[in-house]
Amino acid sequence: MRQDVATLPARHSAALGLFTKRVHAVRPDQWDEPTPCSEWSVRDLVNHLTAEQLWVPDLVTDGASIEDVGDAYDGDVLGRDPRAAWDAAARAARRAFGAPGALRRTVQLSYGETPAVAYCAQMTTDAVVHSWDLARAIGAPERLPDDLVAFALDEVTPYAGRLAATGLFAPPIEPPPGDGHQTRLLALLGRRA
Repeated sequence: MRQDVATLPARHSAALGLFTKRVHAVRPDQWDEPTPCSEWSVRDLVNHLTAEQLWVPDLVTDGASIEDVGDAYDGDVLGRDPRAAWDAAARAARRAFGAPGALRRTVQLSYGETPAVAYCAQMTTDAVVHSWDLARAIGAPERLPDDLVAFALDEVTPYAGRLAATGLFAPPIEPPPGDGHQTRLLALLGRRA
């Protein structure tokens, strides 16, 4: 897993930008549409990623623990304007990860102390993969940028086999022979391209 402290905030920002384009492409009649994430609608998916970004300033900037934050980001964090809620959360997460020294800190996650650089890499990968999920759900272009796909594939490959046990991911599937990095990344996370 390559975690370059100097370039990681820019990758995270690019991944959020990718998701932002898709959020802003959601038509009013699409918020209740299904996504590749079982049991999640488009709104549920955007809500999930928005809540994840809301955690970043608390954990990275403030040094809060999961217990400190509690249930502040449970439930609906999108309110009446999902796009504005996403935009605000994404801006705050970018600022937190991009602050001087932020990626040299340690954060308290549900599974224990974690280097902030590893947390940012995981969040970047999550935004990349969920950008594909959202694109598929709303009929937007599904092609992801090669550099972000390569980064996410490098990040998730070492632990992809253990993700299904968390109950948050589908089991990996076998990608078609000869398919590219994007198909392999999606297959590792239980998605069929």
